[in-house]
Amino acid sequence: MWLSVGVVVGLAALLGAVLGWATVRFRVQADPMVERIDRLLPQTQCAQCGYPGCRPYAEAIARGDADINQCPPGGDAGVRALAELLGREAKPVNPENGSIKPPVVALIVEEDCIGCTKCIQACPVDAIIGAPKRMHTVVPELCTGCELCLPPCPVDCIELVAPTPRASEYRWPRPAPAQSRSTV
Repeated sequence: MWLSVGVVVGLAALLGAVLGWATVRFRVQADPMVERIDRLLPQTQCAQCGYPGCRPYAEAIARGDADINQCPPGGDAGVRALAELLGREAKPVNPENGSIKPPVVALIVEEDCIGCTKCIQACPVDAIIGAPKRMHTVVPELCTGCELCLPPCPVDCIELVAPTPRASEYRWPRPAPAQSRSTV
């Protein structure tokens, strides 16, 4: 029995060493410019730019296949940041890709939700939670307002609303520190 355990452990160690070597040997280096471009994009994953997400759009910009003004959620500020990074001239957001809108988040009207899960399947950032035949809800901290959940909803129970401030964004007035009184 100990022999078979030793063989299995030895085989596992050998395969682990081969996988470790293959990881180092066949590592693909990411283009640092793609990383820098991707960090400037809003990460809404809305596909308004014509690409399935922000990373593919960043790769297309780096290759020269896409222009820097195809991201409505990034707005003019995003185009300016990309232009500065790439040494190009800034231009307005291309209206063919959509218009610049204020930030929104999805809100599911609970009374109307039938639990079909079509919105869950459409959400690119997994901001919608729920189960089949049960009411769904949106986690507002994760929602990017991409609007991709709206078309598949068969009962139109999803509304777009202005995001509410998160608890960390509140600036509560702090009380003045209590002054200690010394008694003699």
